[in-house]
Amino acid sequence: MIKMLKKFFGFCSPKNRTKFYKSVALGVLDALFGAMKIPAAFFAITAVLDNKIDTQAFLTVMGFMLISTIGKMVVYRFSSMLQTEAGYDTCALKRIEIGEHLRYLPMGYFNDTSLGHITSVTTNNLEQMSDIATRAIMMVLQGGITTAVIGISMFVFDVRIGLVSLLCIAVFLLVNTVTNRKIARVADEKIEADREMVGVILEFIQGIAEIRNYNIYSRNSSRVANSVERKKNADITAETTAIPAVGFQMLVCKLSGVAIAAAAVYFYFDGSMALNYLITMLLCSFMIFESLDAAGVYTALLKIIGKGVDLVDEILAIEPMDIDGEDIHPKNRNIRLDHVSFAYGDRKIIDDVTLEIPEKTTTAIVGPSGGGKTTLTSLMARFWDVQEGAVYLGGRNVKDYSFDSLMENFSFVFQRVYLFEDTILNNIRFGKPEATRDEVIAAAKLARCHEFISALPEGYDTIVGEGGANLSGGEKQRIAIARAIMKDAPIIILDEATANVDPENERELTEAIRNLTREKTILMIAHRLKTVRDADRILVIDKGRVVQQGKHEDLMKQDGIYKNFVTGRKKAVSWKIA
Repeated sequence: MIKMLKKFFGFCSPKNRTKFYKSVALGVLDALFGAMKIPAAFFAITAVLDNKIDTQAFLTVMGFMLISTIGKMVVYRFSSMLQTEAGYDTCALKRIEIGEHLRYLPMGYFNDTSLGHITSVTTNNLEQMSDIATRAIMMVLQGGITTAVIGISMFVFDVRIGLVSLLCIAVFLLVNTVTNRKIARVADEKIEADREMVGVILEFIQGIAEIRNYNIYSRNSSRVANSVERKKNADITAETTAIPAVGFQMLVCKLSGVAIAAAAVYFYFDGSMALNYLITMLLCSFMIFESLDAAGVYTALLKIIGKGVDLVDEILAIEPMDIDGEDIHPKNRNIRLDHVSFAYGDRKIIDDVTLEIPEKTTTAIVGPSGGGKTTLTSLMARFWDVQEGAVYLGGRNVKDYSFDSLMENFSFVFQRVYLFEDTILNNIRFGKPEATRDEVIAAAKLARCHEFISALPEGYDTIVGEGGANLSGGEKQRIAIARAIMKDAPIIILDEATANVDPENERELTEAIRNLTREKTILMIAHRLKTVRDADRILVIDKGRVVQQGKHEDLMKQDGIYKNFVTGRKKAVSWKIA
């Protein structure tokens, strides 16, 4: 338990840790104020038994009770506020810290880690930390402090009863340790079931279009059902394990109070304890285990809390890319790859590539699926770090740049566009957060999306659904281009930007791309012949290598992948239904 408490306090920021420490200090005061009921009861009982109920006795008892009651109220108010503020602030800061940390992780991490895991940690686990964890930690500490104070008070009144209470506390702690070990065995399965269920449900929702399209509902729905069933079984197992164990622990707690009361009665009939002491010790026998009982119940949650801390720390412990470079503003944007190699695990994706891309030129990248086209552009923008060789921008290794100064040079338009659940105005403004409304509209006009935005119910203030769910693919693409126009970066990477656009949107999208790419360095990954044939240079990538490069006319004179690609496209276009 001590190890768990240290882990939790280490998890908190220094500011919030101080708040928790203050709350613990106030907890000591709360216990002292609560313990003042004991002398109040003692004086009241003594006055009644001695038949000396006078003004002095009344004022003494009332003084103790008022100080105890008012003191506990004031202390509880400040202690609760400190706990609440520290708990919610700690988890808010951890969510922000995770978000910042994820920004600088290599993209390969997101290929190996499910969205469900990250979502579960930042929602379920941290929600427990901000609410249940804070309460559990403080209840355990408060219960321990209160029990210690009342136990010391019992030693003051009668050393023998103090020793009996100490023995009972030791027995309770032993039972509590066994209880927590039982619960710990099922806690991991419960947390893993939570994580799996969130991941499966998210995958199901995100892939609902494909599920319907290929009629694979039954297979995917069974995965969801199985994950929900596993979660249900894990929860039931956790409860059926915890309830009997905690129930037995509570029984031991109550019997410990009975043992203290029995010892006091025995000493009274033995003649070694006065009646006023007996009655006071009987009251103490109920008080001492009241807080310890509540604390014991909450200790069952410490394993889950500790696992939550571990899951957050696991994400934060993942080694980020070295981003602490210089804020470099290169004189040119020439890109050079020098014997670059890169692999996902044991699978080599880029194999000893050397090439140069002069600034303000258009380079088209084509090749078979899985050949390494997207990975190559990702290495240029340092989404991943190369494992061999080096990438240079403006004559400087991209690793010399700070992450933000490197990203100032790149804008991206991907095949799959993600729009945030916000206004269209703000989605475009992400390219330049300080942009005025007029600047946003000007960019939208260049991106050929002003007309359809204006026709929306709230125009630029229309809230788009998460991911842009209520817009067509072409409309989302043009908003993404408007966003890139706002950023006005010198290097534009187009990754299949027109692949899934319907013919009605294609003309508008092509014009938008033309406006985006004027006087820029363009790297385009494309499968459409008309988008690549006018490029200054075409790179053909296959199995991680540049197997051909040159202009369209030159490559058409060579036998190889590019000529086969073009010939195949022309045949496809000429197909007719008889």
